[in-house]
Amino acid sequence: MKWSSVLSRERSPRFAVEEALEGIAANLEGEAPDLVLVFAYPSQTDQYPLVAEAVAERYPHAALVGCSAAGVVGGGREVEHEPALALTAAVLPGVHVEVFHLLPNEMELLGDDPLLWRRRFGDVPADEPQFVLFPDPFTCDADVLIRALDDAYPASPKVGGLASGGGAPGENQLFAGGEVHSAGMVGLVLRGNIVMDTIVAQGCRPIGEPLFVTWAEDNILCQLEGRRATEVLSELYDSLPADDQELFRSSLHLGVVMQEGEQEYRHGDFLIRNVIGMDPESGVLAVGERLSNGQVVQFHVRDAKTSAADLKAMLRRCKQDLGGASPAGALLFSCLDRGERLYGVVDHDSNLIVSSLGHMPIGGFFCNGEIGPVGGQSFLHGYTSSIAVFRPRADG
Repeated sequence: MKWSSVLSRERSPRFAVEEALEGIAANLEGEAPDLVLVFAYPSQTDQYPLVAEAVAERYPHAALVGCSAAGVVGGGREVEHEPALALTAAVLPGVHVEVFHLLPNEMELLGDDPLLWRRRFGDVPADEPQFVLFPDPFTCDADVLIRALDDAYPASPKVGGLASGGGAPGENQLFAGGEVHSAGMVGLVLRGNIVMDTIVAQGCRPIGEPLFVTWAEDNILCQLEGRRATEVLSELYDSLPADDQELFRSSLHLGVVMQEGEQEYRHGDFLIRNVIGMDPESGVLAVGERLSNGQVVQFHVRDAKTSAADLKAMLRRCKQDLGGASPAGALLFSCLDRGERLYGVVDHDSNLIVSSLGHMPIGGFFCNGEIGPVGGQSFLHGYTSSIAVFRPRADG
């Protein structure tokens, strides 16, 4: 297995793809890739078909997938909010690669029936597929898509991100098999001699203590430990140091434990959701997730330092899980509000991945929402870096 990632900052998509293809050819030393991913800044979108044609002409047997992006990741660099194109290519012996495009009406027909989804992508229990997903945020309900795939393939990892850069329906571009689309979603299914390890860094740290939900209705949190939710929250605020009180006012979140029955909780055990409103009169909080009585939750805050520490912790856990295995390549799907806007420096997450897991080609883009698993279930996240790390199977 061999991966390559190249970035071009040529302003013309036509010249950018030519430069990137030359870099891919040099890195792969003449080997033809089985997979090429394209992430392109959404300028001069009328030239995107030329990008797809250029890749298909150079590598006619490679699966091609990708999307438009307000920022791209490639060649060890992260370029945000200015023209750039990133190509990531992989030689994948023993791997079956399938690229697909689903229109909104096709997803509606598939609905939430696991049998229909398994018919669409195949049902081979001993060879679970691994999914990389790029929905258009305007024409694809990503939450519905993710839940449907989870129901059909509960053991399969799913990562990706929502196409970005377009501000209205039809403005985002989706690459699939040499064609360019402006609606629905595109994706990648991998089977065979490949393992996709996942890392989801939600960029938060806990404050206070874990608490039991004793009364919740849908996404309305009414009581914690038998007390009004706002009363508990007020006491928590008063107990915090001044710096955390400032974060509390600007970036308060609720973490929902996804693995019940644990004695203690670590990075990655919580699904992080926004606290989107509160009513002091009734004492309830509105959060961005459905809650159930008996769940364990904990309040969280976020800032640059916390976000960096969270990613480091998740990468350490990944390195431990890998044992002595060396990743061949990685894909990084990062929120538009991370990157230089959050950290004040460029290439932050890419550099951290390399320093933690070792040198490898990294491709990806800055997303309108990030897809990745928490506690064995897949979710659409915000303010997150969702990372896929690829390696051959130990018995491959």
